[in-house]
Amino acid sequence: MLKTEKVIKNILVVRNDRFGEFLLNIPALRALRETFTGARITAMVNPYVKELAECIPFVDEVWTKAQKTELKRRKFDIAVMLNPSKEWNLLTFFSGIPVRVGYDRKFGFLLTHKIRDMKYLGEKHEVEYNLDLVSLIGARTEDKSLAFNLSGGFASDFDLAIHPWTSDPIKEWPLANFRKLIERLARETDLKIAIIGGKEEEQKSIVLCSGLEGRVDNFTGKTTLIELAALLKKSRLLVSADSGPVHLAACIGTPVIALFRSDMPGKSARRWGPWGTNHSVIEKDVLADINVEEVLNKIREKVK
Repeated sequence: MLKTEKVIKNILVVRNDRFGEFLLNIPALRALRETFTGARITAMVNPYVKELAECIPFVDEVWTKAQKTELKRRKFDIAVMLNPSKEWNLLTFFSGIPVRVGYDRKFGFLLTHKIRDMKYLGEKHEVEYNLDLVSLIGARTEDKSLAFNLSGGFASDFDLAIHPWTSDPIKEWPLANFRKLIERLARETDLKIAIIGGKEEEQKSIVLCSGLEGRVDNFTGKTTLIELAALLKKSRLLVSADSGPVHLAACIGTPVIALFRSDMPGKSARRWGPWGTNHSVIEKDVLADINVEEVLNKIREKVK
């Protein structure tokens, strides 16, 4: 609990990794907003995530690392480091921010409020771990849902969006399986299919979709994060490996079928699965053991 009579005016929240991880902090941001009702909340994020962070209703301002020189000038009352970082533990300490909240790792001795980092055990969801952290200063909420302000739309509707890629190869369902899945869908259904992904997967997506032109629309590397959110909003369902679009779809209310490994607690669906209701997870110790028929059957259930 935060023990201070001082009125809290400025809160800095640091989460500067990938966009999926950032989105899972939305309930924690809501808890800060509901607890410190008069405070201005500034989110420090990866530049790639900035436009997405600006859609979070509980954030007043979004900074990137380039603005770290402004830390002293802003006179933050509280800094919350939602992912462990030596750099940010140092920066917030030397900037004179009086209340510094984070995990007891990576110069954790510089923090005023800290908790052991047990997330590698995967005993609860990342959303719940983030809420545990802000509860150290008394921030709580009854509403643990994701929230996202999306303006504008996408030109086309899709029955199914497919995201085959992950940032970590050990979490990736074999691309040959995704190819078989797409071929079966193209042959056996009339579903309108979009393939999505980042620019780094653009060349792989061309190979994946080769020969399926006219049957699938390949948007890999062709959308911003906001455009991707709009595309997912216009989709009936997302099928994805463990990756950021799973959480983006959950934010805007699109059901997800997510493919996960179950043999690594810290990377399991229990910690990283789609948050909310109306989602499905197919999880096995060896991802290659998830067969195409299982995924097809789950798709059929969802898009009757």
